[in-house]
Amino acid sequence: MKKISLTGIKPTGILHIGNYFGAIKPALELTREYEARYFIADYHALNIMKDPEELADSIRQVAAGWLAAGLNPSQVIFYRQSSIPETFELSTMLMAFTSKGLMNRAHAYKAAVQANTEKNADPDAGVNMGLFTYPVLMAADIILFDSDVVPVGRDQVQHVEMAQDIAQAVNFNYKSEILRVPQAAVQDSVAVVPGLDGRKMSKSYGNAIPLFAPEKELRKLIMRIVTNSQAVEEPKDPEASQIFLLYKLFASAEEQQALAARYRGGGMGWGEAKEELFRAANRELTPLRQRFEAFMAEPEKLDAILKQGAERARPIAAATVARFRKAAGI
Repeated sequence: MKKISLTGIKPTGILHIGNYFGAIKPALELTREYEARYFIADYHALNIMKDPEELADSIRQVAAGWLAAGLNPSQVIFYRQSSIPETFELSTMLMAFTSKGLMNRAHAYKAAVQANTEKNADPDAGVNMGLFTYPVLMAADIILFDSDVVPVGRDQVQHVEMAQDIAQAVNFNYKSEILRVPQAAVQDSVAVVPGLDGRKMSKSYGNAIPLFAPEKELRKLIMRIVTNSQAVEEPKDPEASQIFLLYKLFASAEEQQALAARYRGGGMGWGEAKEELFRAANRELTPLRQRFEAFMAEPEKLDAILKQGAERARPIAAATVARFRKAAGI
């Protein structure tokens, strides 16, 4: 049998090209090797997103985006975290096996405390219990579905390690493997996508290209990519150009070789290089954009897909909780 992978997707706004190549495509490729499960972490998003309309819209945008990018709900389990009440029962049970000291060491909490300390504010100012206990809810998300692996970036490994610690504490107490202990699958090889200013593409930097931007907006954004002052006739190093680095994400090997030769040969200005990038990007992104718009036009269809995913997920979740309850004497 295939091992089980679990991917959590936080609904935090509009997806961009960096999300697509750095997270979505690698996550979708897991279906080749694993029995893959994907969930939208809407309760996690509640820690920072308090506007109900914004949250509801963000959930649908993220769901539509992953579906448009190729997630096949008939081949994987795709659900909303909030549709699985067993998540919260398991989270409560896991709390009894989680030390406060472990939560004190969580990166997000430590960063908030440090920021407050630097401002001479109360260390816990602005820290809600959702943030403080975030790792326990994440552990419940992971453990509930008997996950073998959780694909994460290196900065997220701590959350999987905490889930391991908590599951092992439960198993040690009951002297039986009640809960499956997950492993982190560190994704060091995924693409780091440069933004408009050359830094890593990120909404927080304001340098992102939305994944489903209309054609005119896509071209306008690409034309804003920051370049150096090299003249048209000068040879240019393609590997030192963020335009070319983005082009490589969309173009075939033959196209990359041809454009690289034009860079090195001189006679091509940055405007022309940007036009080549736009043509390659628009070619790949147009069908994704069309599928995304079709899903967003039918929100009831999106809701139905997520509901069907939850119906498939709940028996798995219920079995995990039942094992734990039996072991605990409840």
